[in-house]
Order: sequence, then C-alpha cells, then structure tokens
Amino acid sequence: MKITAQHIADLNKTQDNSYQEELNLLDTKLSRNSISLDEVIKKVADFQVAIPSWALGAGGTRFGRFSYGGEPASLEQKLDDIGLLHALTQSAGAVSLHIPWDIPQDYKTIKEVAQGHGIIFDAMNSNTFQDQPGATESYKFGSLSSHVDASREYAIQHNLDVIKIGEQLGSKSLTVWLADGANFPGQRNFQTALRHTENSLKSIYAGMPQDWKLFIEYKPYEPAFYSTVIQDWGTSFMLANACGERAYTLVDLGHHLPNTNIEQIVATLMMKGKLGGFHFNDSKYGDDDVTVGAIKPYALFLIFNELVYGMENNHNNPDLAWMIDASHNTKDPLEDLIQSLEAILIAYTQALLVDQKALRIAQQENDVVQCQEILQDAYRTDVRAILKAARLSAGGVIDPLAAYRKLLVREELIKERGTTSKATGL
Repeated sequence: MKITAQHIADLNKTQDNSYQEELNLLDTKLSRNSISLDEVIKKVADFQVAIPSWALGAGGTRFGRFSYGGEPASLEQKLDDIGLLHALTQSAGAVSLHIPWDIPQDYKTIKEVAQGHGIIFDAMNSNTFQDQPGATESYKFGSLSSHVDASREYAIQHNLDVIKIGEQLGSKSLTVWLADGANFPGQRNFQTALRHTENSLKSIYAGMPQDWKLFIEYKPYEPAFYSTVIQDWGTSFMLANACGERAYTLVDLGHHLPNTNIEQIVATLMMKGKLGGFHFNDSKYGDDDVTVGAIKPYALFLIFNELVYGMENNHNNPDLAWMIDASHNTKDPLEDLIQSLEAILIAYTQALLVDQKALRIAQQENDVVQCQEILQDAYRTDVRAILKAARLSAGGVIDPLAAYRKLLVREELIKERGTTSKATGL
C-alpha cells in the first residue's frame, strides 16, 4: 500500500479546517512575546524523528506477544510502513536499523525503496545482548565487558561489521547499548568490567570512518539487576570522553530510575557538547517503553525546554539524532507511532513558545513564581493547530491518525500480507 499525493490532497479536503481560527489567535498571542508563528511552523515542519526498524511489528514481553496481522516480514516492507507514516506526518523521514535483525539482502534495492519514500538511514544499532544462531561465542556473561577475551573480540567485530553495513546505506553513526552487568554480588569485578568496556569501545571508535559518530547508551538495570556496567549518564559521558570527540552520550527516556531529573542531565550534556541523541518513550515504573507522552507529558515538555535552549545556545553540541524507542503491546504499531510523533512535536512546539527572555529575567530576580508561570503558560497552550499547519506546509495530512483509519491502512496491510506475518526483532 502506498499513500499518494492525491490521497493526501483528497483527505485534506475532507478534514476540519477550524484550526485556522486557532492559528490566528495563537499568532496574536505569540506576537506579544516577539515570537514569529511562521518561524515556529517552519521549525516544526523541519523536525524529523527516526523510526526504528524493530518498531513496525507488535511488541511483546517475556510473557507473550500478540500480533496485529499485516506485520512487515522483510526490511523492504518495514521501509514501506515507515513510508506510510512519513507520507501522513511528514516527520518520520529516517529509519534506524538494528543488526542482525535487519541486514539488507540487496543494498541497491533497499536504498531505492528508502529513497522512494523520502527516507534516510539514521544511526545503526548493534546487538550484543542476544546470542544469534550460529554464534561462535556467547554474550551470556557479557560482551564488550566480558572477562573472556574471545567474547569481547567477537562483540567488537560485530560492531565493526554493523558500521560496514551502515556505510553502504549512507548512515553516519553507531548506537551501542550493552546489557552487560551482574545479577549477584561478587559475580564480577566492577573495575575490570568497566576497563574492558572502555577498551572495547575505543577499538570500535578507532574502526569508525572519520565522519561517523559513536552514541553510547546507559541503563540502570535490566537485564542485569544487581549492577549494570554503563548504568548512568556519568559513566556514558566518561566513556565517550575516553573514546574521543566524535563519541557522545545517548539519552533514552526509559533508561532512568523513577523521578530522575532527565532535563538536568540533558542540560549538562549539551553544555559539555556531549549529547548525541535522544530515544523517546514514556514510563510509569521503569523502562516501560509506552507511547511517548502517554504518562508524563509535562516531564517531556521540560526536557524539550532544555533541548531547545541547548540547540540555540550550545553550538559546541552536534545536531541531535532523534528516535522513537517504544513497544506496542496492545496497540496497532503504526497508530502508536503516529501518537508518539504527535506527542514529540507537541512538546517541541510548546518549548518553542517559552518566553526565554522573560524567563531569564525572572530567574535573575529569583522570582520563582513567575518562572513557573512562564513555563506553564507555554505548556498549557494548545499547539495542535501549529502541528496541523506544519504538516500541511510539508505535504502531509492535517490529521494523520484520522486519515490512517479512514484509509483502512491496517486492513489493507492484512489483505496484502496476511494475518500470520511476523516482523523480525523483538
């Protein structure tokens, strides 16, 4: 199934245009704070979020996985699904591949399919948390941190192989997440594990092309429940510094203990020029990976407030890589991704509306009440009309979720692929 420009034009003719009246009111409000509505719309229209190749099928837990039918059974079909999202939203113009789940069989064809959908290849993701069929070494007790030399070398080589795959696709970055750690006290020597990890990452970094970036994720627990080698942003930051100037920390919203001040982490990393990317999801308890903005939308806004400030003021920090990293256990995966894209853009837009000049003055005057009022005024502004205008200007549909359902996309995919097709990955 492919959504054409004619589909989009026809859909937009039938959609509610009352948002134009809301835009006029917003224009009046923003002009008081010397904020250009047109500039905001352009920034929102330009904002692109990568879709991970593992997010197009039904998610799952260790207890079970329930398919929705019509799942993409090949990388080409996954790109087709992202193409559907991008056609509707015009904000999903990149894909992040996970290897070995999605190794291209024909690079020329894969690149042509992606180009046909207007999709580029974002960060490559390696996998050293699973033993693959035919593996000659095991990651059961660690990969890049393993005390077994052969296991470390095997994991290093895998990452170098992932880089080679990415080079053929036009990717320019590698994301490394490690499940390495220990489940019981005394199981591992902390210093040895960290030293091995640093040396392994240095080897990977040395094998990257000069125009590539290395993103190092962190996570406090799971599957290692007593200790995790890269358990927090400080450890990731330290390892990135040890590797070199093209190595950065990657922040995943779900990879934090409850009530962690993620916006402060973001601000610190950007000030140091070491924030490389961001993985979006939401959570109630831990790494729940639920729909972005479904649980803590205000927290997401506060994070974007720091991201927007950093993008304007920390020019030593590179352009950020954005990606959704969620699991869709009880939702149609494509509908879930549409909702996530909407939540991301809402938070980003709200952050663009913060009166930064007034906020700086209130901070200097220690007017704590006014600081809160300024932030919450932006957060409580309904910016959905801006998103609609941005999508329309970029060639998307005014209401992607309504359009998705009107076009019966899932039903059409089931007709094309059947009810038993299953996506690779989680």
